[in-house]
Amino acid sequence: MGLLKFIVQRKILVSLMVVLVLLIGSFSVLKLDKELLPSIQMDGAYVEINAGEMPAIEVERNITTPLEKKILGIEGVEKIESTSNIGRSSMQMTIERGKGDEVFKEVESVVNNATSELTGVKDVTAAQYGTSQAYDFFMDVSGPDMEKMTAFAKNILEPRLEALPEVRDVSLSGSLEKEVTVKLKREELTKKGLDAAQVIGAIQQANTEATLGQLKNETNSPSLRWNTQLESVEKIKSLHLATSNGNIKLSEVADISVQPLENASLVWKNGSKDFIFVQVGRVADATQIEMADAVRKEIKKIREEGLITGGLELNEMVAQADYVKDSIDGVTGNILIGAAIAVAILMLFLRNIRATMIVGLSIPTSVLLTFAAMWMFGYSFNILTLIGLGLGIGMMVDSSIVILESIYRKKELGLKNMDAVIEGTKEVATAVLASMLTTIVVFLPIGLLGGEMGSFMIILSVVVAITLISSVIVSFTLIPSLSEKFLKLKKKEKVKKDGPLLRSYSSVISWTIGKKRHSFAIIGLFFLMLAGSMMLVTKIPMTIMPDMLNRYAEIMVPVEPGLSLEEKQEIVTEMNKALEGIKDVETNYVMDSGTMMYTIINMTKGDDITRDQKEVNEEILKSLRNLEKTVPVKGAQAAMSAGGGSPVQINISGESFEELQKIADGFTKELAEIDGIVGIENSIERTSVEQIVQLKETEIEEAGLSQLQIKQYIEQSLMQMPIGEMKINDENIPLKLKWDEETATKSALLDLNVPTPAGEKKLSNFISLKSEENPNEIKHKDGDRFISISADIEGKDLGAINRDVQKLMDRYDVPAGYSITPAADLQQQQEMIQDMILILAISIFLVYLVMAVQFNHLGHPLIVMSVIPMTIVGVILGLFLTQRELSVMSGMGIIMLIGIVLNNAILLIDRTNQLRSEGYTVQEALVEAGKNRIRPILMTTLTTIGGMLPLALATGESGNYQAPMATAIIAGLSFATLITLLLIPAVYRIFTRSTEKRSWFSKKARKSKNSITPAPEAVN
Repeated sequence: MGLLKFIVQRKILVSLMVVLVLLIGSFSVLKLDKELLPSIQMDGAYVEINAGEMPAIEVERNITTPLEKKILGIEGVEKIESTSNIGRSSMQMTIERGKGDEVFKEVESVVNNATSELTGVKDVTAAQYGTSQAYDFFMDVSGPDMEKMTAFAKNILEPRLEALPEVRDVSLSGSLEKEVTVKLKREELTKKGLDAAQVIGAIQQANTEATLGQLKNETNSPSLRWNTQLESVEKIKSLHLATSNGNIKLSEVADISVQPLENASLVWKNGSKDFIFVQVGRVADATQIEMADAVRKEIKKIREEGLITGGLELNEMVAQADYVKDSIDGVTGNILIGAAIAVAILMLFLRNIRATMIVGLSIPTSVLLTFAAMWMFGYSFNILTLIGLGLGIGMMVDSSIVILESIYRKKELGLKNMDAVIEGTKEVATAVLASMLTTIVVFLPIGLLGGEMGSFMIILSVVVAITLISSVIVSFTLIPSLSEKFLKLKKKEKVKKDGPLLRSYSSVISWTIGKKRHSFAIIGLFFLMLAGSMMLVTKIPMTIMPDMLNRYAEIMVPVEPGLSLEEKQEIVTEMNKALEGIKDVETNYVMDSGTMMYTIINMTKGDDITRDQKEVNEEILKSLRNLEKTVPVKGAQAAMSAGGGSPVQINISGESFEELQKIADGFTKELAEIDGIVGIENSIERTSVEQIVQLKETEIEEAGLSQLQIKQYIEQSLMQMPIGEMKINDENIPLKLKWDEETATKSALLDLNVPTPAGEKKLSNFISLKSEENPNEIKHKDGDRFISISADIEGKDLGAINRDVQKLMDRYDVPAGYSITPAADLQQQQEMIQDMILILAISIFLVYLVMAVQFNHLGHPLIVMSVIPMTIVGVILGLFLTQRELSVMSGMGIIMLIGIVLNNAILLIDRTNQLRSEGYTVQEALVEAGKNRIRPILMTTLTTIGGMLPLALATGESGNYQAPMATAIIAGLSFATLITLLLIPAVYRIFTRSTEKRSWFSKKARKSKNSITPAPEAVN
């Protein structure tokens, strides 16, 4: 205790250190970034390859399979799943933990090299999974004239926003794009003896720009440049083509015009296409809030300059910064309320303003010390770190309360100021340190929780640990320093009597430990409660991660591949009708992503809210799923779902597609009978018809043609070829070549005339067409085919569905060589439960390790840990009564609870052992320890509960994240306090022999028998 004495005597040093902490902490608050979720790069990656209209079977054969083989050969890639659709190949990779960045670079290199050699590949996207979004700020430009809207968006809005230092880039979707089309007249071209290849060559030769060389002997050696770029439609029309009868103009054999370009990515607002979707992305060193502020200021300037005219409107859709700010403000408010409740509880118990001020001062000091540590670790203000702070705020004062209460009691017993501080701190020092360590060590195994959840939980754990370490540092420095002189006692009463609470508790404890059968009765009662509570587990809703309720929803609506623009417009119209009928839905935006309609839905806010968001979300999904009956959509799911797709997904693996389909059909029928399962989809039940060209080889030879000539003729007849770009009014416009009459039907193709040495003949003389059905979607896992059965959930939670689906999979028989396994959210939840059980077991062992070292005894830690299984009773009751979800967040609350609930038990056992070492019998020591420790136990429990109460009652953006965890801790801790004060004495009584029967401490007891001093009485 020499160090403690030094600290107390150097009050100026402590004061200056506190000021330094306040300054650095305040500086850190200004420097810490603010974001919705921490920026995390996951150990996983995805590759998306666009292959135009290539059939799924060709995508699998030519793109997916070759690429899979190369990627699986990369060291560090653990598994790969792929989906081949019409014109699209999607791959998701799981990378060995800790090697995400390194392996992804190799994957990206392999993908780029491989796809550059593949024909038909139009676009490739490869990226790592992470929490960072490409775009954070969304707007729309609307008005009566699409040309004016496009001109404003491209010439004013985009360059002005991209000039801001906080903005990385601006993406425009739905703007008016143009192309110059050259429509060849088939008959005229044939008459002139020309073909399409000659026309293409002539246009490309004329539309060139190149550096030919350098005039070295001229001043400054100017370069010689050739520029015959086409800059108008008239120039294209007047191009000369060489024929056997002389030169002709291109306009004689083709119609040339500027046409609106059908957007590759179509967007709709409330069912209408007449708007431009604007997405703004931020640079890496700017926060979402900073970028949003900069964008809003620039838009305000644009308005003030009168640049938004002609009926144009610029509307803000979604700004992630608003959700960040609201979430941070909400959690910050809850922390402040929690701190105020904690201080009020202190005042109620201590009834001493100075004592309350001392502990109250430790809260901002500990918080700012935590902020300084967060800044040094490179953390930010986000939902997870703030929840960690919110959870830590209640526990933050625990160690300060225990030390202050001990010093306060010593002063009441008449000890001098310095002696009271030294003795009071010494008495509880080991208990305080052990309590902190038991709370922190439970977080060490969190790293075993893999994937995205593990990354999130590690951040949360580190912040809670930093908070607790900060609070202990403050409690051993600031509290003793202030307690020596500043802590004054109220006027001492001549005789201090126990209050009614203390007398009642002493009577109950005396009865409990008076006879062993009474102790067994108490233990039996608690075990009955534990057994009874297990019956309620299945009644608690379960999920992986709670939804983010921010009056905004992102929904994915899968559609059938190969749909026309008209069919997509019909889908969007029906989606808009469905969404317009939902109360509290304001606007909807739909983006076409090939086989997916990505939908953003804004809801009413503030005073306009009439319904809970969870209820609105459920109705949105139900309404969109009902569209399956009328339009070609395949269900709907939340874009933010943990599994990244339908919550229920089952994979059926095996060799034969026919056998797989047979198993899938039978399994689907039984799956549909499970209550709560809706929208069942089979990945290969939808097929597309493909026409296979069958050559008539004899006829081709007799006509003097080759198979290659027939192939080239068919390709030319279906031609829609991009042949370059031209610049009109400083705008690059694509050039496209096509036929004036489109060959769009089977009969039109077969009726085409093919020139032969003997004259023209119908194409049907040389080929026939055979229909063949191919699946629209083919899935692979590590290169092997499988069928995926997916379904949505309605009216039940994932946990209940998981149990029912697992029972079905267990009893469903499949042939040898075939298997049925869970995937997506089902698989993730099962893996999560296994991981959490392992983490729980390791955490319990680490807690035992810490206490065994502290008590230097193998038996006493087991007595303390007897509270752990009983704590679960409180958690189950709390979640059942509030119907909060059992998720990763509430699971984290349970793991935290292990450390928290042991703190009170450690205080009680530590004091009991101290009293027994002074010569008290087991019964006397337990009663006296209970009287000594009931006040700090109740105070620390109530301040922790008070600090977390606002989090448990929280609503809004982050309420769903905070509330389940806080509810689990409050309910478990409340029950654990009752357990500690009744169960611990009962267990200790049974497993410890009394002093009359050769006590464990009998030698020590006999030595100190003649110098026994009465234990100080606790002040009620």
